Amino acid sequence: MHDSTSEPAHQSTGPESRTLKRVGIGAAVIALAVVGAGIASRLSATRDLEVVAEDAAVPTVAVVSPAGAADAGGLALPGTAQAFNSAAIYARTNGYVRSWQADIGDKVGAGQTLAVLDAPEVDQQLAQAKADYQTALANQRLAATTSKRWSAMLKQDAVSQQEVDEKAGDLAAKTALANAALASVRELEATRGFTRLSAPFAGIVTSRSAQIGALVVAGNAAAQPLFTVSDVHRMRVYVRVPQIYSAQVKQGVGVDLSLPEYPGRTFPGTVTRSAGAVDAQSGAVLVEVQADNSEGALKPGAFVQAHFDVAGGVQGLTLPGSTILYTDKGPSVAVVGANNRVTVRPVTIARDLGKTVVVSVGVKQGERVVDSPPDSMRSGDAVKIQKPAAPADAKGAAHGG
Repeated sequence: MHDSTSEPAHQSTGPESRTLKRVGIGAAVIALAVVGAGIASRLSATRDLEVVAEDAAVPTVAVVSPAGAADAGGLALPGTAQAFNSAAIYARTNGYVRSWQADIGDKVGAGQTLAVLDAPEVDQQLAQAKADYQTALANQRLAATTSKRWSAMLKQDAVSQQEVDEKAGDLAAKTALANAALASVRELEATRGFTRLSAPFAGIVTSRSAQIGALVVAGNAAAQPLFTVSDVHRMRVYVRVPQIYSAQVKQGVGVDLSLPEYPGRTFPGTVTRSAGAVDAQSGAVLVEVQADNSEGALKPGAFVQAHFDVAGGVQGLTLPGSTILYTDKGPSVAVVGANNRVTVRPVTIARDLGKTVVVSVGVKQGERVVDSPPDSMRSGDAVKIQKPAAPADAKGAAHGG
């Protein structure tokens, strides 16, 4: 009976065990699928981050193409105008400003009084020096009379030769003292004369710092001049000419000068002299241009554009000045190749026109040159080309459509 009851129980547990196994296997498969999906999602996110990082590491740059060959028949360079003569007027004696008689913009003649100083101590010193000179002069006269008398008595053998020589020596000493006293008087008279400040030449007053009652100390290196007088009947314009043009810009060459405040008008000038040496820092030669200024249009310190009519301009390509990258090898440009890789290439600047430069060696027409390249850019760097902005008319048409 035992065997008959146990066999059916064993048969009933078989299907349940197989079901549990199937459920377990299914759960394991589902778990592995979830884990695999998570790993795949993380790998995909990592790859996306790497792509984004690589894309962000590649800089986006704007490029320009060199303009056509530039052949300038003239040469326009900036210059600085200076007065034909300019003098800073300082005080030569201590004192207080009693009055000033010329102000900025006034035309003054040679020797005209600009200001008067009060120096009472100089007046007292001069009075004392004059008194000392009168004393020395009186002693000299007495010594001269005594020497003359003793010389007359020597002829009568009333005195010895030694005594006569002593009187003559005393006269010489007294004469020297009188001359020294006279020199002191003249020195103080000259010092008192410095209390009147005058113009050294005819011109205009371009600065004034003298104020009534202000203390003036002579010999103060940090003090500003009381007046500045400039002779502006002719002007000197100093221009730095590039070395490549220095052989053509010679003495006697005509120059047309233009000023920002007189658009469309030029003033004739002439090259009068050249420094005859190339400045090591700028690579240019300093030349002086003189121009008549009878109308007073040119002002000291003004910015002037000087146009030299020289022949045989420089052949080259024009680039914006912002494309130049200054390296240890000199001026260079970053050229983008067909594979969007940069090549840093040295160039030779024939002319620097400020906003643009004329490059004679280093670039070719049609090449893509990076505008405003970073200092860290090196050959082989990958870049992305910035898309040009759409014209305003095209934007408006698109918006209207």
